Amino acid sequence: MGKNYIESAKLVDKNTLYTPDEALDLVVKTSKAKFDETVELAVRLGVDPRHADQQVRGVVILPNGTGKKVRVLVFAKGDKAKEAEAAGADYVGAEELATKIQSENWFDFDVVVATPDMMGVVGRLGRVLGPKGLMPNPKSGTVTFDVAKALTEIKAGKVEYRVDKTAIIHVPVGKSSFGAEKLNQNFHALMDAIVKAKPASAKGQYIKSVALSSTMGPGIKINPVKVLD
Repeated sequence: MGKNYIESAKLVDKNTLYTPDEALDLVVKTSKAKFDETVELAVRLGVDPRHADQQVRGVVILPNGTGKKVRVLVFAKGDKAKEAEAAGADYVGAEELATKIQSENWFDFDVVVATPDMMGVVGRLGRVLGPKGLMPNPKSGTVTFDVAKALTEIKAGKVEYRVDKTAIIHVPVGKSSFGAEKLNQNFHALMDAIVKAKPASAKGQYIKSVALSSTMGPGIKINPVKVLD
């Protein structure tokens, strides 16, 4: 453990379930790295991800963005390619980009958007894009003919949340430099979306546990009951 982590850990009581406000104050105080740390949210849900009807997935635009410059690659042709370029896409192309990804193992992008007519090309990249969470999907708004709208939302701070095999959602809520107030706004926007996404088939306690941490800081547990207040 590094010196900064040890000092930060002293500020956090592992046996305490904090309110969201207390946890967000703490996550800022425990961010002591020389770089601007990302603040991550981890939510364990009372669902069984093995069942299709208990998948929890969606997108939300964070009120204060993610604090990260998002590089967007768009698969499009013709007028839609021009629209993507005008809207601020970092890379725009078609088959040549698919070849570059496959032959050069090129991944200098964070999000992939595709027009529906390009999914035949993009589908061949499923094995390499899928494991990295980069495969475009209609549910997340990344397979669309309205590429300008998709790009605007992504650049404004749209994030996707998705439950993993262990029934946990991991998603960034911003940077430690945002301060507690802006992080709080992002946190509540995310939690509201996750709560609304509760599957009808999920029984019992839905929000099992909630925790925050910065990139190099200790985990801070939040009382799940207080999240719903």
